[in-house]
Amino acid sequence: MASPYFSSMTSSPTTGSTRARLHHASGGGGATTARGTRPGSRSRDPLGRRRNLELAAVLAGTAALYLWNLGASGWANAFYSAAAQAGSQDWTAWFFGSSDAANSITVDKPPASLWVMGLSVRLFGLNPWSILVPQALMGVAAAWLLYLSVRRTAVHATGDATTAHRAGLLGAAVLALTPVATLMFRFNNPDALLVLLMTAAAYAVLRAVQEDRLRWFLLAGVFLGFGFLAKQLQVLLVVPGFAVAYAVAGPGRLGRRLLRLAAAGAAMVVSAGWWLVAVQLTPAGMRPYIGGSQDNSILELTLGYNGLGRLTGDETGSVGGGNGWGVPGLFRMFNNEFGGQIAWLLPSALILAAGLLWVGRRAPRTDPVRASVLVWGSWVLVTGLVFSFMAGIIHPYYAVALAPGIAGLTGLGAVLLWQHRQQAAAAIVLGAAVAAAALTAFSLLGTTSAYGPWLRWVVLAGGLAGAAGAGFSKFLGMRSVQRATAALAITASLAGPLAYSISTASTAHSGAIVSAGPTAGFGAGPGGAPAGVRNSRNGSGPNSTGGSSIAGQGNTNQGSAGQGFRQPNAQGGAGFAGGRGGGVGGLLGAPTPSADLVAALKSSASSYTWAAAVVGSNNAAGYQLATELPVMAVGGFNGTDPSPTLAQFQDLVARGEIHYFIGGGAMRSTTGSDAATRIAEWVAANFTSQIMGGTTVYELTGH
Repeated sequence: MASPYFSSMTSSPTTGSTRARLHHASGGGGATTARGTRPGSRSRDPLGRRRNLELAAVLAGTAALYLWNLGASGWANAFYSAAAQAGSQDWTAWFFGSSDAANSITVDKPPASLWVMGLSVRLFGLNPWSILVPQALMGVAAAWLLYLSVRRTAVHATGDATTAHRAGLLGAAVLALTPVATLMFRFNNPDALLVLLMTAAAYAVLRAVQEDRLRWFLLAGVFLGFGFLAKQLQVLLVVPGFAVAYAVAGPGRLGRRLLRLAAAGAAMVVSAGWWLVAVQLTPAGMRPYIGGSQDNSILELTLGYNGLGRLTGDETGSVGGGNGWGVPGLFRMFNNEFGGQIAWLLPSALILAAGLLWVGRRAPRTDPVRASVLVWGSWVLVTGLVFSFMAGIIHPYYAVALAPGIAGLTGLGAVLLWQHRQQAAAAIVLGAAVAAAALTAFSLLGTTSAYGPWLRWVVLAGGLAGAAGAGFSKFLGMRSVQRATAALAITASLAGPLAYSISTASTAHSGAIVSAGPTAGFGAGPGGAPAGVRNSRNGSGPNSTGGSSIAGQGNTNQGSAGQGFRQPNAQGGAGFAGGRGGGVGGLLGAPTPSADLVAALKSSASSYTWAAAVVGSNNAAGYQLATELPVMAVGGFNGTDPSPTLAQFQDLVARGEIHYFIGGGAMRSTTGSDAATRIAEWVAANFTSQIMGGTTVYELTGH
């Protein structure tokens, strides 16, 4: 009884027996269909058991992909691993997201993702698995929620749980196999939690549209609020589309819908605002300095460094900006930096979205498919355009925020349009989407030599054959031929992302900037480096060079192994204590201290608040993770935060609270505080250096 225009089974919110029937078709195990068994017989439905097994297989495969060899990445992003270690030792550090357990300074993000990792470390001890497994499980949960979201919409459109199940499985598979998703759900940046919470919010919004229940819309606001506590304003990119979808397709009168939008907005503000208020109301002397800000303000961090500065490039204290993070433009998501991360099915998803809107143009206003297209489509368009034209800090892994939107459109659009392939418009859209996927994969696979030339040609041939079959599917009379055509189209469309995801899972990733995909490639990568270099163990970044990764005289263990990094506007000349000039050192990766240095830092550690101080958060993270002792990150992540000031540092030294100062540190930009430089120069001028395990160290006692 489904409409050919994808309307729901009733033109108004479901009630009574119809709602119960749809609940069993779209919720729980999805075992009962509009054409299927009685609601009470779900446990005896063999089709339901088969669907549950298929879903379990997809989620188990996702878990295997995300968990396999996970420990090879070590501390992954040591910056966040060290903060998780600090939070596992001190509840104040856990609440505020401090870099160290003595609460000198926070990371430059809110602490929601650190809350998860910190609790895991408390329960299972400090090791790479306790930090990274929660991220992998978030990926599995995100795939499951996307499956549920797509399936619920598809069952309203078709009345067939089996067809809806297939749509959900395809969407979950697309999300799981997106290369940048494979990367970030195996990594400990806040993006994993952000994507999970945004996907949960989308699911709640769609349920609110379909069921007319306020609690689901309020829950969506709560998910978005906690998404803000994961990565601040980035979560707002999906909010306009969610609001438009509910305003357009939500049940009830317009005034009622607007009131519910306001209620959801209030839930979002409360869910995010409670922590901001707590930080603002806590006296500065009773909490750590807010990393990433210049005036110890969480509001400045939110609106400046992590807010409008990301759009305009005007980020005080940043070491990049403008063309230093690539040239903004409409096709940025398809360039050498971003294409292999996310672009594989991006054109296809937009084509399928347009097809769904066209074929369903006569559906009722409350049509759940239209609402779903608005949710996922606006997600892709708004996020993609913002990322494309950002002038401030942006890294390729940010593109993971696009993955659920692309997956939702692909799963829903491919299956529903295939159900209506007898209509010329649906068949043409299907053919165009498969052809676009094949051509995009052919182009992206041409940028790497990792798979040889054969894969791209096989994908192109299979994809174009599948596109032709989809476009002319109404003339393919045999059901077996139609199934073979669909299988060929799906296989060809997912072959490229699958290859990239396997390569990603097979490669260890650590450092601050990482990329998905194979390590060998043709063409230009960032800063003219070979494309494969950007996928190296420690990552790289814009304007990277092959220069020294050593920062500081005699500091042979400082910085990322392999590729060095040099930012635009970095100052030459005098470096930090321990050297003159040199590379960025710990901006990208954390040092691995020698056994002698670790022993020295642990010596008499109970007599000091901080075992050591060093410029830059990644530098501090390496020593802190090796010793499990507080290490002060002077100047925060970039060494450009005024924390501590020279006077404050001198006072701490006079009180005997810091044992050692370790030479070397990150280059600073032309903006932000120079307190770290002044501290390093003061130490070098007033204390005697010594070499421990190849690292320059100053003992700050006896002065």
